[in-house]
Amino acid sequence: MKRADTARLVLLAAIWGASFLFMRIAAPALGPVLTAELRTLIAGVALAAYFAVTGFDPEWRRWGRHYVTVGILSSAVPFLLWAYAALSLTAGLLSVLNATAPMWGALCSALLLRERLNARRILGLVIGVGGVALVTRPESGAELHYPAIVAALAAAFCYGLIAAYIKRWASDAPSRGMAVGSQLAAGILLIPFIALWPPATAPTPGVAASILALGLVCGAIAYLLYFRLIADIGATGALTVTYLIPVFGVLWGALFLGETVSALMLVGAALVILGTVFVLRT
Repeated sequence: MKRADTARLVLLAAIWGASFLFMRIAAPALGPVLTAELRTLIAGVALAAYFAVTGFDPEWRRWGRHYVTVGILSSAVPFLLWAYAALSLTAGLLSVLNATAPMWGALCSALLLRERLNARRILGLVIGVGGVALVTRPESGAELHYPAIVAALAAAFCYGLIAAYIKRWASDAPSRGMAVGSQLAAGILLIPFIALWPPATAPTPGVAASILALGLVCGAIAYLLYFRLIADIGATGALTVTYLIPVFGVLWGALFLGETVSALMLVGAALVILGTVFVLRT
């Protein structure tokens, strides 16, 4: 990769790693539903405005049903699950569990696309499961939040599932259209559910800033960076961002939220990343 590509890859990992920090700040105040709703709607509106200015046509009629499906499975449901998990789990742990997405993707591809799971990928899955077991092991005297852990893993599973869906049924849809269409669809579809979990308190400036960062930076800007990486180094190369996200997720949580980083967390995170390397390596 060129130096510019490496810089974009690291920046993207830093941004997406920070998304778990912002959710930890926003979700307790706004609730999981409104957090996911505002995150998707802000990103969708920002991308729609940008693409309108640049003249990009998402071809809504042609690809609309795929945008809705991807919006539900890649944004509405997982963002809601992440926001719920953020009520209990640390930003570092959330980012590590997020790194299991390629492993779920390998399983979904094997089941839905009949892709063969070779020995290397199976080994990666086993290593990754061991890593998850370590990072979710409660420390001495700590309480294990099983519903939050299940929610986080289910969110990562959604990413793996939607990757298989796009590869099988929507591979011809424009990636930029998929980004703006999925975010807008998720933002609209989540609106009726806001009343089920209303905000606990009025948003503080910090909460408002976190929501704007989730939508504009972790959503709109991050998608533009990701598209550029795919164009420059290919989809496989762009996926290597998965290795770096836990590093930044743990770092931001420790720096800004004072989260404790134990040796068990570091070893488990290393195993999850190693398992992801085995699964993604071609």
